[in-house]
Amino acid sequence: MNNTRRDFLLAALSATATSAIPGMAWANDTDASLNQLLADIAEEVLQLSPTSATGLGLDKDKRAALKARLEDVSPAGEAQWADLVRSIDKRLRGIDRKALSAVAQARYDTIAYAAESGRQGTRFPFGGASSGFFGGTAPFPVTQQDGAITRIPEFLDSQHQIANASDAEAYLSRLAAMATMLDQETARIAEQAGKGIAPPDFICKTTLGQLKDFRSTPAAEQKLVTSISERAHKLGLAGDWQARALKLVEGSVYPALERQIDTFSQAAGKASNIAGVHRLPDGAAYYEWALRLGTSTTHSAKEIHAIGLEQNKQLQSRIDAILKKQGISNGSVGERLLALSKDPARFYADNDKGREELIAYCNDRVAAVRKLMPQISHLDLKVPLQIKRVPIDIEAGAPLGYMNFASLDGSRPAIYYINLKSTTLWPKSEIATLTAHEGLPGHAWQGAYLAEHHGELPLISSLIGFNAFIEGWALYAEQLVDEFGLYANDPFSQIGYLQAQQFRACRLVVDTGMHAMKWTREQAIRFLVENTGRGQQAMTSEIDRYTVSPGQACGYKMGHNEIIRQRERAKQALGAKFDLAGFNDALVQSCGVPLAVLPSVIDRYIVAQRAKQQKA
Repeated sequence: MNNTRRDFLLAALSATATSAIPGMAWANDTDASLNQLLADIAEEVLQLSPTSATGLGLDKDKRAALKARLEDVSPAGEAQWADLVRSIDKRLRGIDRKALSAVAQARYDTIAYAAESGRQGTRFPFGGASSGFFGGTAPFPVTQQDGAITRIPEFLDSQHQIANASDAEAYLSRLAAMATMLDQETARIAEQAGKGIAPPDFICKTTLGQLKDFRSTPAAEQKLVTSISERAHKLGLAGDWQARALKLVEGSVYPALERQIDTFSQAAGKASNIAGVHRLPDGAAYYEWALRLGTSTTHSAKEIHAIGLEQNKQLQSRIDAILKKQGISNGSVGERLLALSKDPARFYADNDKGREELIAYCNDRVAAVRKLMPQISHLDLKVPLQIKRVPIDIEAGAPLGYMNFASLDGSRPAIYYINLKSTTLWPKSEIATLTAHEGLPGHAWQGAYLAEHHGELPLISSLIGFNAFIEGWALYAEQLVDEFGLYANDPFSQIGYLQAQQFRACRLVVDTGMHAMKWTREQAIRFLVENTGRGQQAMTSEIDRYTVSPGQACGYKMGHNEIIRQRERAKQALGAKFDLAGFNDALVQSCGVPLAVLPSVIDRYIVAQRAKQQKA
């Protein structure tokens, strides 16, 4: 869009400038109708996603029944999602978008985008409408990172709160429901296998190992049993909770898991070694949808691949300059980084003490960034944050780091998980950047706005997610702490930061390479190792992740690129009056939008800033 056209639109927005200022309560009748619709949709989503209700602390009072339930992952459950997204689309058409205020229009566009993404997913026999609504693809019901075994035990332990006997009973109900969920997944595995659909053989090997390891653990030692028994004991709750949980695991969960292992083993026997989803029925169209979901743009795989290659070169050049200043100049950038990654001094000891020291350093980095936050944001959020090791029973297939947002009711802090299967996954120089991404000012900060201001925001804002915005914000957060001098006297951590950005550029290359250009798993791993200098083990884990979440890895750098583009546009529009913290807050206060909607968010920010300048 040319500047003249953009300036015209900004001028047109000025009439509603006050409605663009966060915290303004004014709304017209059409806004009120939309707000009611969004509230209705939120309740409908919670009914289909009871674990989301628990994660957000919403499984109480009128929603108390949700606390005893898990999702229905059967075809009937997916059909309910398909009906919902079609219904949302129909009901939105009943609202006159032009009559909405500027803020309400952005909310309208955001929910419309989510519903349309879900509707488009209904054409595929994998992925589906629920994936479209939540913003992440999962073509196979059970993998090394998907399914009941990888999700429910940690969910019940860390998110299902137990304060009384009713909560404990709900826990046991969910334990019984876990067996049902396992059988629903097993039926889907068999149904997909009958159509020649299964994860690649290397994914099947890892997944089967995890399932069998889980089954080989004595039931009395399972977190599913110990979590409720220990918590009930601490609370002094009368009842034989341990025995009842043990009976459910031995009599229901384990038999269902055995059925899943048998069915998965049969499907795995026919699996190929092809990594990309291009091998699936209608696979090219499915990946096109996955890219739209992962990036919330219409960029093609070819375009995204080219962007990744170009940005990889640019970032390698910056890394090269810093390495040379440190007297490290022999070999390619990737070779030099790989050599550094083999230096034992760059890692914590690969034992329990080393893991404790690593997590302590993560907490130290959070404390350092907290001191910078008044310069980065005006929001003054509290952001309670807990840093935990990824549970041992799922670490083999889990991402290297991830975040669970805090509950909306304040009962549970945000939890930043770091994979410590081996401390050699994490050179010391990369931990500060990971912590900026997952913690402050990254995911934890963005999620904290939703939690600490939830009474002022539509509930739906906490229930839908746009991968490119969420991950783009986290990459932008990595950049912010560099810009504010966290690495001024730490060149190797600055290399770690640039290496992390470069790694995300390389993700654009390998994700599109595997799923659209028919790269092999080995080819993708080799590209990452040679270009990023990261270890073979870590890069194999990453490639396996992208294999079963097509398109998701492309959201990070595409989101970051768009945020930076919008920041430059705001700087040009506002000149010396540009306020970086204000811009950052405008992003966070949007609650997360598709990249296609982000320009309108920044339009409102620019208009609001100009209005403030005129009043000053």
